[in-house]
Amino acid sequence: MSGAEHRFVGFGFGPIQGGLFAKEASESGNFARIVVAEIDQRLVDAVRANKGSYYVNVAGADGIETLKIEGVELVNPTAAIDKRLLAEALRQASEIATCLPSVAFYESGGANSVASLIAEGLRDNTAEAKIVYAAENDNRAAEILEQVATRVSAGAAGGGAQFLNTVIGKMSRVVTEPGEIAELGLATIAPGIKRAFLVERFNRILVSRTEIAGFRPGIEVFIEKDNLLPFEEAKLYGHNAIHSLLGFIGALKGYTRMTEVRDDAAVMEIGRGAFLDESGGALIRKHSRLGEELFTEDGYERYVEDLLERMTNPYLADSVVRVCRDVVRKLGQDGRIFGTMSLAIEYGIEPRNMGLGAIAGIAVLLDKAGEYGLPDDLRCRDQRELDYAKVEGILRWIWRGRRGKYTERLVQCVQSAREQLEAIVYP
Repeated sequence: MSGAEHRFVGFGFGPIQGGLFAKEASESGNFARIVVAEIDQRLVDAVRANKGSYYVNVAGADGIETLKIEGVELVNPTAAIDKRLLAEALRQASEIATCLPSVAFYESGGANSVASLIAEGLRDNTAEAKIVYAAENDNRAAEILEQVATRVSAGAAGGGAQFLNTVIGKMSRVVTEPGEIAELGLATIAPGIKRAFLVERFNRILVSRTEIAGFRPGIEVFIEKDNLLPFEEAKLYGHNAIHSLLGFIGALKGYTRMTEVRDDAAVMEIGRGAFLDESGGALIRKHSRLGEELFTEDGYERYVEDLLERMTNPYLADSVVRVCRDVVRKLGQDGRIFGTMSLAIEYGIEPRNMGLGAIAGIAVLLDKAGEYGLPDDLRCRDQRELDYAKVEGILRWIWRGRRGKYTERLVQCVQSAREQLEAIVYP
């Protein structure tokens, strides 16, 4: 398959779909048709009225560039006519990409669910080959989507396509505040829509290797890997972990933008130590045998410095509130904070800096205890009142009573970080 013979279908028209998948499909010149399913009818109508065009704002180290993406059809699968158009596009599609809030949305919507629609497209497939990118933030997203599609179709969707996992380290967001849109000089998605896509220029996206004989993907910029798991771990225990750590500590210091964190040398040094020595030290020991540049001391140091710059890029203008969002999930036992700490302990590294991120995250949780439903007996005014028993109780609540191999060590590490954090936040 070559030239403009490819056809693309996306699910969910957010900043990753609009600023990555559909954008790259359009700019490649390899696609005869680009269709994106979106249930927000106002957004669908606005892009249609703009003749299939929309705008993406791309933040680099030196400023923001606005791009016009053309030739994209938005359809609403809840509308009968659009659903027929989508079904036709799915039958013909050579590349499909799901960009949903989580894997839990694969089955949402019954007969109009993403899994059901993909399964139908596989049953009636007319394309020579099909690949499905799962862009949800889960290291088994592709396997989960394939299993769900197979189940909802009573087994009929088990073959005919290759489902690919992705590692998307591209930071992005939807900007909705009119003042911020004006301040940053952003173009809205389309006329009549008071929202703007803002994505970073970074474009090194990793995907599972395509194994369909003779098939060459139309989106050519992605980097294929035989085994994505080590890179998924680097994203979760490196990129995601340190982003949250900086955000949590920044929130306690009263910062509103991640750019302010960049200007705090002490906080950045904590982030660098956690990233390079604790996350990096453990991941290099675990994956150095792979022969991948990332899992060498020099390679990981470059990864660290690049990401610290990107996380705090003033043109991306990321908010501390957004970074701290969904704190209970981010403090999960195997998640970005405690998963990184456990990995470090496993490889003989004391996660002192990550411990500061953990206690800061707990303090952020305490500040929003009512919002998250933290039991009254676990609440206190601020992190200075946290003792060992209170920390253990909060973690037991977050982890739903689960205990792991390093639970006691983790609680001790968090508790020992409390006084050090006090000195940083309340000097």
